[in-house]
Amino acid sequence: MNLHFAAISRGKRYSPNHITNDARILQLTIEELEKQGHSVTVYDEDEIRPDLIDTPYIFNMIRGTRSLGVLQELEANGALVINSTEAILNCYRKNLATLLPPANIPIPSSIVIDTYMPLPEIPFASNPFKVWIKRGDVHAIHREDVTTVYSIEELNEIILEYRQRGIHSAVIQQHVDGPVIKFYAVRNTPFFHWYFHDSTFTMQINEIKLKYLAAKCAETLKVDVYGGDAIVSPDGKIQIIDLNDWPSFAPVRDEAAKYIAQVIINKAYSHSVELNLHSFPSI
Repeated sequence: MNLHFAAISRGKRYSPNHITNDARILQLTIEELEKQGHSVTVYDEDEIRPDLIDTPYIFNMIRGTRSLGVLQELEANGALVINSTEAILNCYRKNLATLLPPANIPIPSSIVIDTYMPLPEIPFASNPFKVWIKRGDVHAIHREDVTTVYSIEELNEIILEYRQRGIHSAVIQQHVDGPVIKFYAVRNTPFFHWYFHDSTFTMQINEIKLKYLAAKCAETLKVDVYGGDAIVSPDGKIQIIDLNDWPSFAPVRDEAAKYIAQVIINKAYSHSVELNLHSFPSI
């Protein structure tokens, strides 16, 4: 059975320094679907409206709140959306900080703050002062959206800037020494790739543990196509510091696209069965 899909590209403002990479992984995924006889119509996230989408099978790289609302409306009317809007929202940093620890997924100590409220006490601030501050909603667009600060005064300056830009939430996170690992994965498939952010760095890590934590994140956040960052402390402990819905997969996109396309097809076939079941009146 051949299906027709809608593919929704990421708005360019949400792809700082990655416009080409983000476009490429989407295009490769489309090509894999077309190889298997399926058809795809591509939409830009800034242009979509519910009445434009003429298929219940949608995959997307959206980040904006307006386009997210459009997809939520389509989901409410029975469409399959990959990644789901719930998964996209779950990957907002303020939600990572509240959803991952209860699932026993280690992250650095974190506080979610309202940028319009007084700054709370930060018990994990080191001496000398050093913490990370991250905007609480969509992923980094400007340099200040994820940055290290070295004083309360500098922290308050960043929070003020967030307020001025209409950013209502932020995450203050403990600084942990150690190398950063980047990873890419597709849920419920064998695909998993990781590397050190600093390509000159080498050390042994517990790769089984890293894969387990990545899969646990996907299960907790209900995200199918994802990547993230982890940090390895000097004692070998792995902590998740970020999780992204549908990253660029730049180092491994040719291989990743095959797995992404297969997950999309499998979920679409399952969804088509559900749609057919619900199209018949009960007796």
